Amino acid sequence: MMLQHFGLREAPFGLTPDTSFTFASRSHREAHDTLMVALQGGDGFIKITGEVGTGKTFLCRRFLGSLPEGYLALFLPNPCVHRRGLLISLCLELGLDIELNTPQAQLLPVLTEGLLAKAKEGLTVVACLDEAQAMPDEALEALRLLTNIETEKSRLLRVVMFGQPELDTKLAQPHMRQLAQRISFHYELTALTREETLAYLNHRMAAAGNTGATVFGAQEAKLLHTISGGTPRLLNVVAHKSLLLAYGCGETRVSVAHIRAAADDTPAALSRGLMAGLASQWSRITTPRAVRWSET
Repeated sequence: MMLQHFGLREAPFGLTPDTSFTFASRSHREAHDTLMVALQGGDGFIKITGEVGTGKTFLCRRFLGSLPEGYLALFLPNPCVHRRGLLISLCLELGLDIELNTPQAQLLPVLTEGLLAKAKEGLTVVACLDEAQAMPDEALEALRLLTNIETEKSRLLRVVMFGQPELDTKLAQPHMRQLAQRISFHYELTALTREETLAYLNHRMAAAGNTGATVFGAQEAKLLHTISGGTPRLLNVVAHKSLLLAYGCGETRVSVAHIRAAADDTPAALSRGLMAGLASQWSRITTPRAVRWSET
C-alpha cells in the first residue's frame, strides 16, 4: 500500500546491495575507476576500505558485474576462515573437483593447477573478498603466497580486498609488511556530501518508480545528511521510516517532522556524535500527533 501511495514499483531504500539502484557518487566513481585501472595493470593486490555502511559490498557487486571479458571472478562474501578453509573455498569457487577432507598440503598444488588451467583458457582469475578485516593473519599470508604464482607475463591470481578501517590496522603490523607492500592500489570510501544526499534520495526514488513528484525536498535532505553523516546505509534506514510515517499521515511528501520522528526510532542515528548538537533543539520540539509511531 505504501508503494502505491507514492507511485513506486518497489521499496527505494532497501538495505540489500542492489546494483539497479547504483548512484555514482564521487567516492564510488573514483573507487570503481581505481579498481578497473589496477586490474588492467596486472596488480596482485588491491584494497578498498571504508567505514560501516559506506557501500563496500555494493561496490564489490558492481565491480563484479562490470568485469570485462577474459576475467573470472571468485567471490568470498565472508572469508573469516583459516588457511585450509580459504584454500578449499577458492578451489570450490574455481569449480575444482576436491574432497572437503583433502589434506591442506594437497590443496595448494590443486589450486595452482586450476589457476594454470584458467590461464591457458585465456582467463584472469580475480578473487574478491568482502569483510577482509575479519580474515586471520594466516589466511592473508596464504593469499600472498598464492599471488606469487605467475606465468612469464602475468600473475595467475588477482586479489581485491574490501574491508573496514580495521583492515589497515591489521596490515600495519610488522609481520604483515610483506603483504602490505604488495598492495599497489588502495582507495578509502567516504560518505555522501550534503549535495550528493539530495541527489541520492531523488535517484533512488526514481529508480523505484517515482515519476517526478517531489518527496524529499532540500531541507529534508539536509536534515537526513546531518542525521546519517552521509552514510548510505543509515540514510536508507531513516529515509525508509520517514516514508512510512508520511504514508501513515496520508501525505505524499516527507516532512522534517517525519524525519525527526524516524531518527528518534533509530538508535544508530541517535548514537552519532553529530546528533548531540540537535538533541537540545529536538527536546524543544513536540512531534506532531499525526507522525507518532503508535499511530502509523
